[in-house]
Amino acid sequence: MAKSKSNTERIAENRKARHEYEFKEKIEAGLILLGSEVKSLRNGRASIAESYAGEDRGRLVLFNANIPIYGPARMNHEPKRPRELLVKMRERNRMLGLIRREGMTLVPIVMYFNDRGIAKIQIGLAKGRKKQDKRQADKDRTWSRDKARLLRIRNH
Repeated sequence: MAKSKSNTERIAENRKARHEYEFKEKIEAGLILLGSEVKSLRNGRASIAESYAGEDRGRLVLFNANIPIYGPARMNHEPKRPRELLVKMRERNRMLGLIRREGMTLVPIVMYFNDRGIAKIQIGLAKGRKKQDKRQADKDRTWSRDKARLLRIRNH
């Protein structure tokens, strides 16, 4: 499971994912990056809004994540290249099995630097929501927010 992100620096967030998918589980994964990609991430420039994780020749890979090129670098990278994710072998095999058998999706939620300065990504094992489910989730979220507000007002 992902640790508390109190000492972390967020790089990119996929806010739409919480609306589109219902998360069964969340895991933290490392990324294999090039030097120019790390420099670009340190500038806070990345987008994971349209990205997803999947299998490529038995490896767990992040597809379509946009890390813009870093101008001062001599040897730059391709902005949307597939990037391998680092997870334990047992975890990887379990995730790939769930994707194949149960039709689940691996959706990136947050990309961040941990307290040691290492780029990490939080990935959710998710199932897509139907339109009615999205509406119900919005109603539940609104009600819980209103309920908390009412209780706060009442207690003061």
